[in-house]
Amino acid sequence: MDVSLSDAQAAVVEDAQSVAAQIIGPAALARHKDGEFPLETLQALAGRGLMGVNIDASLGGRDAGVVAYSMAITEVACADPAVAVTMAVNNMVGEVIYAFGSQKQRQELIPALTSGRFSSGSFCLSEPGSGSDAAGMRTRARATDEGWILDGTKAWITSGAHAGVFLVWAKTDEREISLFAVDPELPGIEVGGAEEKMGQHASNTVALSFDGVKLPAEAMVGEPGQGFRIAMMALDGGRIGIASQSLGIADAALQLADLQQLTTGLHRSLFESLRARVEAARSITWRAAWLKEQGDRPFSQEASMAKLSASEAAHAVADALFRYWPTPMSDDDQRRLSMAEKLLRDVRVTRIYEGTSEIQRLVIARNLLRR
Repeated sequence: MDVSLSDAQAAVVEDAQSVAAQIIGPAALARHKDGEFPLETLQALAGRGLMGVNIDASLGGRDAGVVAYSMAITEVACADPAVAVTMAVNNMVGEVIYAFGSQKQRQELIPALTSGRFSSGSFCLSEPGSGSDAAGMRTRARATDEGWILDGTKAWITSGAHAGVFLVWAKTDEREISLFAVDPELPGIEVGGAEEKMGQHASNTVALSFDGVKLPAEAMVGEPGQGFRIAMMALDGGRIGIASQSLGIADAALQLADLQQLTTGLHRSLFESLRARVEAARSITWRAAWLKEQGDRPFSQEASMAKLSASEAAHAVADALFRYWPTPMSDDDQRRLSMAEKLLRDVRVTRIYEGTSEIQRLVIARNLLRR
């Protein structure tokens, strides 16, 4: 695996660092406090092509590949994980449409996602009784002469109150799951209130209900019954995104530990071991990203390993940072302590979404047994 960056990849990372330092980071605590959805910040990311890093340039993306995408997510997450997850989901939605959508869907939806005309896209798979077990979903799409009728409920949907397109998975018979691109403005769609969450307050999370929503026949993405396969492939890529986000959280926590001199004296060996753990997770994440970028290499196991190792390492660093924080003495110390608390709140969900740590262990074990 070669992780030396091309000029295009380096430019993506540089742009992500620039937006993170100049726009995202300075307002992170304010966003965390008021929970405001970062519309202007997402526009800034779109202006640099970061809302479609692995999307073809002809459709408004950067066409820079998965490794550059992973590194860009890490840079943004180091400044604010809530912005990073919105960026990650938007990239994932765009990639799904690019890989499986019709030419019309690509031309109409992807430029809107990459340019910022849509503030974001939403990935609508989970349900109140169906999270990691996608096969247990209850949302249905019934065929009609004009197209489809969609009924059901989706839960914990990132950016659901602001998205320009929903990717909605639904059963089209008792054994088949299919995927649909849904206009959020269609009659019969109800957006629930924002979830009250432990962290990542600036990331909008809602429930969606679909009551007799009429979809045209061309709303289907891919072939009938292909939805489960699409979801599993998308989740593999999504796990690389969350691993990258976790690395950003870990980097931010380690930077704060350095500033508070926790990496010297009594706690030096602890933070040295944690730093080594983060770097190991970074290597695994880059390998998973590189494998996906090859296009013809399996990467499911590596994606789960990356997500598991990075999220668990980030939690360990954020926990140690807060646990061993010295007594605040100055205004700067107080502000940094607020950031440390935010990171501890933000990191918790990285072990849950895109498949819990327990699910990642199951995926890894199954792949090892197959081999």
